[in-house]
Parts: sequence; C-alpha cells; structure tokens
Amino acid sequence: MPKNSKVVKRELDDDVTESVKDLLSNEDSGDDSFKKSSLMVVDVQEDKDRDIEECSDTEEERPAWNSKLQYILAQVGFSVGLGNVWRFPYLCQKNGGGAYLVPYLILLVVIGIPLFFLELAVGQRIRRGSIGVWNYISPRLGGIGFASCVVCFFVALYYNVIIGWSLFYFSQSFQQPLPWDQCPLVKNKTTAFVEPECEKSSATTFYWYREALDISSSITESGGLNWRMVVCLLSAWVMVCLAMIKGIQSSGKVMYFSSLFPYVVLICFLVRALLLKGSVDGISHMFTPKLEIMLEPKVWREAATQVFFALGLGFGGVIAFSSYNKRDNNCHFDAVLVSFINFFTSVLATLVVFAVLGFKANIMNEKCVALNTDKIIGFLNSGVLSHDLIPHHMNFSSINTEDYHQMTDIFKGVKETEFSSLGLDPCDIKDELNKAVQGTGLAFIAFTEAMTHFPASPFWSVMFFLMLVNLGLGSMFGTIEGIITPLVDTFKVRKEFLTVGCCLLAFSIGLIFVQRSGNYFVAMFDDYSATLPLLIVVVLENIAVAWVYGTDKFFEDLKDMLGFSPYRFYYYMWKYVSPLVLLALLAASIIQMGMNPPTYSAWIGELAVEKTLSYPPWGLAMCVTLVAFAILPVPVVFILRYFNLIEEDSNSLSAMSYKKGRIIQENSSPEDDDTSLIEGRTPNEVPSPMPGKSIYREPSSSTTTDMDTAPNGRYGIGYLMADMPDMPESDL
Repeated sequence: MPKNSKVVKRELDDDVTESVKDLLSNEDSGDDSFKKSSLMVVDVQEDKDRDIEECSDTEEERPAWNSKLQYILAQVGFSVGLGNVWRFPYLCQKNGGGAYLVPYLILLVVIGIPLFFLELAVGQRIRRGSIGVWNYISPRLGGIGFASCVVCFFVALYYNVIIGWSLFYFSQSFQQPLPWDQCPLVKNKTTAFVEPECEKSSATTFYWYREALDISSSITESGGLNWRMVVCLLSAWVMVCLAMIKGIQSSGKVMYFSSLFPYVVLICFLVRALLLKGSVDGISHMFTPKLEIMLEPKVWREAATQVFFALGLGFGGVIAFSSYNKRDNNCHFDAVLVSFINFFTSVLATLVVFAVLGFKANIMNEKCVALNTDKIIGFLNSGVLSHDLIPHHMNFSSINTEDYHQMTDIFKGVKETEFSSLGLDPCDIKDELNKAVQGTGLAFIAFTEAMTHFPASPFWSVMFFLMLVNLGLGSMFGTIEGIITPLVDTFKVRKEFLTVGCCLLAFSIGLIFVQRSGNYFVAMFDDYSATLPLLIVVVLENIAVAWVYGTDKFFEDLKDMLGFSPYRFYYYMWKYVSPLVLLALLAASIIQMGMNPPTYSAWIGELAVEKTLSYPPWGLAMCVTLVAFAILPVPVVFILRYFNLIEEDSNSLSAMSYKKGRIIQENSSPEDDDTSLIEGRTPNEVPSPMPGKSIYREPSSSTTTDMDTAPNGRYGIGYLMADMPDMPESDL
C-alpha cells in the first residue's frame, strides 16, 4: 500500500475491523476458549501511548506525564534540594575549594549516573513503585521497597519542618527593617539595655535560636510546643497534601513553578551579589584549589556521600516518577541530563553563597578594623604606643584594611614580646571566609545576616526564603511519591485517601520537631534515619539488578526497551565498580559512626554559645531504633519468603505478577503496520483468520506456559506476536 494513500488506508482499517468483527459474530457459540480470547480489537493509534497493566484479571490504565518537560522538571525538582544550597558549598570550601570538584565529578560518573540510570530504567520498565519493582526483580528482596518507603517517611517527617521554618522567615520578611537586623532592647522602669544573649552572639543568631525556635538547653528539656512553628508545619503539610492529592496529575503542574523559580532567584542573587563589594574575594577564595587536601580519603568519602544523596538514590522517588513514563522513553539521556543539571545547580549555588559570604566577610572585616583602630587610638592617648610608630600618611578617620595591617606589622616588629598583650585582632578577610557554615547555620544565620546589608533587604529576604520553600517542596513531592506510589500499586487503595492519611499521620508525628527541643530531634533524624539505611538500600538495589536478576539479562531488557544497547561502561559499573565503591562507602560510614559516639549541638542561652552534648540513654536507643527500623523490612521479607510463610504465587498480593499488554511496533507509522501485515493486499484478498490460531491468547494453561518461557513474554500479546515473524498469512 502506498504510504501517501491516506484514503485507502482508512478504508483498509475499516474493512479489516469489520472482517474481524464478522468473524467473531459468526463464531460457533460452543467454542468457549475462543470467546474468552483476550485479544481486543482497538484502534492502533490509540494503543500506541497506552499501557494496560493486567493484575489479577483486572485492567487499569496507569497515569502518565503530560509532557517530557514536566517529567524532567519533576526529577530535577526532586534531586535538586536544600542540600545543593547549604551542603555542597560547605563541602567545597572545607575539602580543597575548586579541587573538590575533581573527586566529585569522578564519583558522579562512577556511581552517581550509573545508579541513577539503573533506578530510572527499572521504574520505567516494570512501571511500578519501589515495592513492586523489587518484588518483580526478586520476591525475596521485596523488603528493599518497603525499606525505601520507611526511609522516605522518616525523611519527610523532618524535611517538611525545614520548609515550615522557611515559611516562618518568609512571613517575617515583609518588614523594614528586617526583625533580625538589630538586637532587641530590654526595657525596665529606668533604663533600656541590649538583650545580653544577643549581645554575646549576634542579631541573626539570637533571632534564630530565641525568636524562631525558642530553643531549650538540651534534648531532655521539651519546653512544650512552639505554636508559631506548629502553624507553619501545618501550612507546609497542607501545601504538600494539596499538590500530591491527585498524584502526578496535580504535582506535575506545580513543578513548572517549584522547579524553575529557584533558578530565577539564584541567578538574580548572583548578579546582585557580584555588584557588591567583596563578592569577588569570596568567589576567588572558594575556587582557589588546595590540591594537597584532595588526596585525603575523607574528601573522597564526603564527595561520594554528597553524590549519593544529591541525586536522591534509594528513596524510591526516582523509581516512582519514571514508572509513569512511556516504555520507550530514553531514560539514559534523562539520567545524564538530570545528573549534570544537579551538578551545575550545586556550582551555581556555591557561586551565590560565596559571593554573598564574601560581601559579608568584607563588612565584618571593616567592623573589625574600625573596632581595633579605636583600641589603637586609646593606646596612643594613654602612652602605651608612641605616635612615632604611626606612618605619617595615615588618617584615623578613614583607615582601610591595608593601613591597619601595615600598622600591626610595625607594632609586631617594635613590640614583639608585648604585642599579644595589646589584644589587637588580625582582621584578615580569609579568616572570616574560613568560618565554614552549613545547613541551618548557613541559611538562617549567615545568609540572613548578609541580606541585612543588602539594599532593599526585605525584597531579597522574601525571594531567598521563597526559593528555599520551593526547593524543599520539589524534594518533598518526590519523597511523598516514593511512599504513595508503591503502596497504591501494591495494596490498590485510593490515592486521595492514602495521601491525606499519610500527611495527617506525618503532621501528628512531626509535632515532636516543633517543641522547643525540636531542632535536636531534626538533627537526630537527619544523622541517623537516612544515611546508613539508604546506603544499605542502594547496595542491595545494585546487587539485586546486577547479580540476582543478571546484568546481561538487564542489558537485553534495556536494548528491547530503548531500541539501542547502552554503553558497555554501564555493564562494568553495575556489576563490579559501583557495588565495590558502595560497600567501601558503607564500611567507612559504619566505622565513622562507631568511632564517633552520637552527639548533638545544643544552644546554651546563658553563654550564647553552641555546646556539643552526648545523647541521653533513651536518645541513643532512639538513634539505634531509627536505623534498625528502616532496615528491618529487608530481613523480615527475606525470611518470610525463604521459609514460604508468604506465597510467591504470581496471583498473591505480596508478590504480584506485573504484566503489560501493548502493541509492539510503537514507533512505526500506521501505514507501515498495515503494509507489513497484509503486504499490500485488499481486505477481500487476505484469507480469513482461523479460530484457535496463535494470534489469540487463550486462557488455557498451555498459553500461560508459553508466555512464561517466551522472550519478553511477561509483557503480553504484543511481544508474543513479535516473536513470530514467519507467521503465515492465514494467521492474520
């Protein structure tokens, strides 16, 4: 049939459909097996973009992304989170500046992209959440999916608290001046004085610990609920619930804003910061490589950990999002694209952070110079220092950093033994930049202090905390999807009810984080509920695919799914390199946790300083429980399956058989399909199909056996037809 003959094609489609319908209507009523045939006559073009998942005799249509852009934004929003803004810059500064990027990039290629590609591929191929995927790979390893859900729930509990903190600061930013701009005054009947706790620390530090958190002195002092933070936490969970209640149909639309807005803010901050005095000092300090530090094993361990968590491996969110893709989507391209977007976002955030911190360091250095200049003037007036030591060109009304350093060098040379008793500070901008801060200390103390010196500071504060809210929400959507999707796929519950119930439960448990001691519980969950369990989960994921399912078999599946065979590089990464690197990282993490007993940083209000304290016995028990409870599903499911306490029957709920019926030639045009099927003949010239031939799937036992042994048989009728290229015309 000519490809340009669209009229002939339509007539042909109609005639073929009618002939098959006539055949069905004229079939002998006694042929039950033929009547129960599972072949459905449908429009080929409609079936090209639809997957029918058969599970226990029911067929349901799986939701799909509205566009490829929406899917990419969802994956980017999930992988790019708060850690890119307040963890990566800290590690970069601490571990050799620009030299840190070398081990990070190497490990991104060795373990990051291969494992991210692996999760995307298994989710897209099996089209289920984490529980269903690992049940499919190996029922005895089905506990991996449940462990992912538990870890996701633990992380969601405290991650949304951070969004609540950001909402609080966002709501307080619509003021001029900002409420953390200056220390508050305490007034009594006769005088007013600066709050002692604030005077000993700083305005932003005092606001964070006392005004926002109203923190207690230790984890043992609950102090009751902080009601302002309770409201903020409730608001955060309401936002997450409303965005996730319809699954990707609702959250996908939110992604256009929540994933793109942070980039707008980061670029605006970078442009504005570069126009401020001292920003170049911060960036040059940041990227000055310290090559000797790069060779230390600790640097590589921390780089591997950051790669691991930056991409969201092991959470189940990556698998859940990719399970809504078309089966022929190029997930290899997606893995490389999202991984490098994540990396460049981290670099962009690092530029912004150190441009702003360079500006802040310059401000603090000028204050240091002014304060110590006043000391020098006092020493000159009291005769401790001679006026002859001061260079004649210096004007004390406008002393800059260079002049100050010149004076102190002279003092050191003349009064070498007495210089330390003068109490003059070095006022070196590098010392200020070396004060490494991360996490909440960076976002809610250092960065907020820098923004108080910005022109139009309320505007920049609003933008910054709105960016943090959006970064947090993007990651929360993926985390909640990693909980909801596997449970809906496995237990067939209504997604709306499960989402609301999950959010209500999480909010109720999350009240422990909005006590006055709540910040200490956030630190506990951050240190112990995710790090070690996620490492174990991803090690098991890698072993399950590479050694249980088989790397060769997985490569064949990828070739069938993508239309091309992935680079052989991935074969060796999945089978040998990545498992060894992950096991080494796991061993290093266990050793580090064993060598360093669990501790936390407590804020001592009377002294206005942070102090490292040990957890009480019940706190230690809670740390161990968090790790054990997250990993517990893996051995439990393995034992239950090993001793056949749970049937591994394909029809049982615990070990579902996931099958998909689909037209095989998804990328071919309708004209090509018709031509290849009937070789250009008109419908009347084609012999009528005979009942009982192999084109029809019959519900008999022999059909089931053939499906299980045929290549790609688990995918249904389309792939069975594809395995019979020499089928005689009478069969069609």
